[in-house]
Amino acid sequence: MSRGRLATRLRHQLPLLAWLVLVWILLWGTWSWANLISGLTVALAVTALLPLPPVTGGARLRPLPLVRFVGHFLADLVVSSAQVAWETVRPDRNRRGAIVAVQLRTDSDLLLTVISETLTLVPGSLVIELDREQQTIALHLLSVRDRADVDRQKAAVLAIEDRVVRAFGSAADVAALDRQPDQPERTSS
Repeated sequence: MSRGRLATRLRHQLPLLAWLVLVWILLWGTWSWANLISGLTVALAVTALLPLPPVTGGARLRPLPLVRFVGHFLADLVVSSAQVAWETVRPDRNRRGAIVAVQLRTDSDLLLTVISETLTLVPGSLVIELDREQQTIALHLLSVRDRADVDRQKAAVLAIEDRVVRAFGSAADVAALDRQPDQPERTSS
């Protein structure tokens, strides 16, 4: 490995090393030079023996879109929690679920992870598959009334993607939002 690549790898690994040393010290419950040195040794061994691919790229943090994303996320949590609660206590037990596939516009691993976690954390939907190569996310929706409801929920997924990309994405990721996605779909009851 060249000296430049080694320096770049070490620079990207420094936050991970610092985190692992901190966790090591917290696990021991006390700070000492011995814990610091042994934590650094364990952290170096873990990163050398179990290397992770570097998470690099042009991700940016934009404060105003981040506030918008968090605000919508919290509102979605409240509204969907109420909807799921109503679904569990309502007298009509005829519920129809659906599995839908939504074509996304981003292919960033980091952004796809944030989108998937956001969708899974909001009650009423669950990510069942994420295909990075096809840029498709498959979701199980708890309750759908009709085809228009499925289309609304798919549009909501694209709106979440839009907010995530604008809050965390690179300039290229934001530019990709202007592309119109194809929307293949699989539905079932």
